[in-house]
Amino acid sequence: MAQNYTVTLPNYSIGPDCYNDIGDVCRFYGKTVAVIGGETALAKAGDALRAGFEKAGIEIVEWSVYGKDATLANIERITSNEKAKNADMLFGVGGGRAIDTVKTAADILGKPFFSCPTVGSNCAPVSAIGVLYNEDGSLHGYHFTKRCPEHCFINTSVVLDSPEDLFWAGIGDALSKQAESQLASRGKELTHTPLLGVQVGLVCEEPLLELGAQALEDFRAKKLTSAFSETVLDIIISTGITSNLTTTKDSYYYNSSLAHCFYNASMVLPAIHKHLHGEVVSFGTLVLHAVDGDDEALERLMKFNRSVKLPVTLAEMDITTPEQVDALVDRATSIKEWGCVPYQMTKERFREGIYKVDRLGRELIAKEG
Repeated sequence: MAQNYTVTLPNYSIGPDCYNDIGDVCRFYGKTVAVIGGETALAKAGDALRAGFEKAGIEIVEWSVYGKDATLANIERITSNEKAKNADMLFGVGGGRAIDTVKTAADILGKPFFSCPTVGSNCAPVSAIGVLYNEDGSLHGYHFTKRCPEHCFINTSVVLDSPEDLFWAGIGDALSKQAESQLASRGKELTHTPLLGVQVGLVCEEPLLELGAQALEDFRAKKLTSAFSETVLDIIISTGITSNLTTTKDSYYYNSSLAHCFYNASMVLPAIHKHLHGEVVSFGTLVLHAVDGDDEALERLMKFNRSVKLPVTLAEMDITTPEQVDALVDRATSIKEWGCVPYQMTKERFREGIYKVDRLGRELIAKEG
């Protein structure tokens, strides 16, 4: 670890009226803003956001849709946009891919970046990393930003109005953080910052197991409850703090392991593209525990997955042939997270873990029958 380094941690506001805090937060950064995000997200958050900027005395100089995916082309559209280039600050509005696109563009432009997540689906709104994709939907790679977003505004009323499946998948994604950070860092001599991050990771799983199912019920009933808000905070903030403290571009990377390796490798399968990130990652977390030989954790999370209808079998993700599994395993060996384990990974070990989860999942479903 270098003697000199900088760590940035998330600041955030949460609640149904949190856009009213834009003025207090952003008054140090300037008077003009470029607001860029998903089409639906901008429509749903638009009125409240505009009111927040008006109250803050901040002029909106650009209001536009980022595109459809976190691609280099969509980043280039922002970095070449004169209005965005001249704005004092950039706001990214939407889900993870919209926010990662604007976040990466803001980093390239050297602009202060603020996030307004409209879904509770991942930690992109506060993390210092952008996950980028190719035009065909496959993983392109990661962009490590110089700092995390300056502030995150989590309007719980807007999140409550988002698609249920994105919140559901967000729970699945967040469930991976504790297991992955623990496995990736096992046996390592951790200095202060990653040690702190790994400890924060330990608070990511239990709240989801305790509150996740209730949060989903409250979401369906459109109730702003403690269970819902606590789950959103877990998905966005707890996992995001862990990510920021366990990730650097060059020195160490304890943020992810085999759960995201499974997801990233699965992108070679066209059938998987209709499934959500967190949905697939949740199965990958089961694979992680199977590969690691932690049957207690595997059983605990498998029961939870089944209780909220997250996948426990390959067929639930439209992986139905040995050839698909082989293609996934072959791709996994070239994924960064393949090496984020405390032992030598092999294709056989990974494949056996995948099939173990699938077998136990089919047995669990059969018992219900």
